[in-house]
Amino acid sequence: MSPKHPSESLTILTDLVLPSETNPLNNLFGGELLARMDRAASIAARRHSRRITVTASVNHVAFNRAIALGSVVTVEAKVSRSFKSSMEIYIDVWIEDRETGNRTKANEAIYTFVAVNDQGIPVEVPAVIPETDLEKQRYEGALRRKQLSLVLAGKMDPNDAFELKALFF
Repeated sequence: MSPKHPSESLTILTDLVLPSETNPLNNLFGGELLARMDRAASIAARRHSRRITVTASVNHVAFNRAIALGSVVTVEAKVSRSFKSSMEIYIDVWIEDRETGNRTKANEAIYTFVAVNDQGIPVEVPAVIPETDLEKQRYEGALRRKQLSLVLAGKMDPNDAFELKALFF
């Protein structure tokens, strides 16, 4: 199985925030944004693995900036690292200024997807070869994030989390 670059999984979804998708403050519902991010992440995971993919976890979501009614929202997702059958998907959310066209990062998230066969059994996925500095940074951080998740879930002994320990010792 040949390794792939994150750019091969890049998925970009652009849409407008409509009145039915907003809260009483006329900002995009957080759940609506989560659904958009999940769809983009799913496509990125499928592009990387060329398999059926399922959401395993939403590891991190940062709602840093409200997204107003009428905003143009762009969700960019790509695989940051893969493991045996799982893939970490890093998602950036941008809003576009309607007058200047300038984009501002509004939110980000990290999802984990698992590739499965037709019976829902996890299958192996290709490795990731990061290219850009940001891709390399996210790739390196993915192992620490995975180890932290496993330690917190009681599935990994903290003494075996060598990448995590390296941050502190």
